[in-house]
Amino acid sequence: MSALATLAAAGQPVARLPWERVIVPEAVWLQAATDLGRGSFDLLSLWADGRTLNLALRDPDEGAPVILSYESSAGRFPSVGAFHPAAIRLERAIRDLFGLEPEGLPDTRPWLDHGRWPVANPLSNTKLPAGAQSRYTFLPAEGEGLHQIPVGPVHAGVIEPGHFRFTASGETIVRLEERLGYVHKGIDGLMMGADLAQASKLAGRTSGDSTVAYQFAFARAVEAAYGFEPPARAHYLRGLMAELERIANHLGDIGDICNDASFALMQAHCAVLRERVLRAAQAVFGHRLMRDVILVGGVAKDVLPEGIAGIRNLIGEIGSKLPSLISLYDNTTSLQDRTVGTGILSAKLASDFAAGGFVGRASARTFDARRTLPYAPYDRLAFDIPVRSEGDVNARVWLRFREIEQSLGLMDQLIEGLPPGPVLGGAPQQSPSRSVEGVSLVEGFRGDILIAVRIGLDGRVERCHMRDPSWFQWPLLEAAIEGNIVADFPLCNKSFNCSYSGHDL
Repeated sequence: MSALATLAAAGQPVARLPWERVIVPEAVWLQAATDLGRGSFDLLSLWADGRTLNLALRDPDEGAPVILSYESSAGRFPSVGAFHPAAIRLERAIRDLFGLEPEGLPDTRPWLDHGRWPVANPLSNTKLPAGAQSRYTFLPAEGEGLHQIPVGPVHAGVIEPGHFRFTASGETIVRLEERLGYVHKGIDGLMMGADLAQASKLAGRTSGDSTVAYQFAFARAVEAAYGFEPPARAHYLRGLMAELERIANHLGDIGDICNDASFALMQAHCAVLRERVLRAAQAVFGHRLMRDVILVGGVAKDVLPEGIAGIRNLIGEIGSKLPSLISLYDNTTSLQDRTVGTGILSAKLASDFAAGGFVGRASARTFDARRTLPYAPYDRLAFDIPVRSEGDVNARVWLRFREIEQSLGLMDQLIEGLPPGPVLGGAPQQSPSRSVEGVSLVEGFRGDILIAVRIGLDGRVERCHMRDPSWFQWPLLEAAIEGNIVADFPLCNKSFNCSYSGHDL
């Protein structure tokens, strides 16, 4: 029996959703936190549900995740962040939203609450008067000749708000500290009491560039809760949309990274191809970002023969032009001088924080939810998971190129194997006697998105937790930028491309 299974066996089973969830005593909770800090498990998420804390863990050698639940006593619980740094920001958010106190938390500063909310602890049963979080103390840095450079939260161009506090010695960055939460939207609260249709729309607006991945994950979580299986054709169309979204975002990122290195020609070529993808999505699914096409139980729109022909043409166009783009990137010496060896993320840190997506895979972490925890339609498709070990900006660019190649192959398989039949099943049947709960993990273009949902007897959402991959990637950007020059921060930042909106729920 694995270490994680042993911990789960010491608890009281509550549900299989499709992962096992067990309620554990404090001793087991602390043992799990200790083992997590030693690197025995991957942290998938940590969230509150009323006064219940939920810790989603995965044994890298076993596969199936487990959720350990702990009932807090007097509004307090043992901090996981005291043992595992990746949990610290999640616990700070829990503290802000629910008023639950993580005992032993190394950093007790607020995270999402900037003192602008009407009440403090808005998701608790005992809301408090609004706090006065007008002053936020950044961590000190000592040394001769150090100076600080504050950047944001308002930035040049169309970009979401976030504050970056650099401590530098000359042009070399000694420390970067982020302060986020400026685009907190209260989605956790809006989800409570929403019907499934409204909740799906909220999920799709969590992070606009990942609307397909979020609605995919939400639908799968609800379907897991009800034990409902969508039609086979719907599975394939969901996969097709997910790969279109992945390609569009990777093309945009590659172009923007190169533009931050003053190579605008690459951005122009990538922008043209990205526009082709968005127009194809509009023509086939009725929306450039394919928003609100994935529904609980299937999809809202089928693909007509002319749509399939359009996607085939898109696959051919991108496939024919991608090699020349790769050659242009690889053979531009001035560009390589900026990306190679810049912003290195060590394999150990990527593993410690269970970094998903191209951030983790560029630093030797092989996790990809489509392959590691396979779900339809990927459980019946053939594809490779590109991995590199250098961990620099260049590696993260190459990961995107290779993933575009794999996505083109996946789209070809999805079209060729598209089964006949309906695209939307009947409505899931609500249990007459109890609430139901489900969880899912879906691979978005940034990495794995986790959604856990509980649905009441009235068919409305009682609690929905959504964890963006950026929760574990933002802290790693702080580490990767150390020792680089200030002028390389935009390059490093874009190579991570963490979501502000997906993080600031």
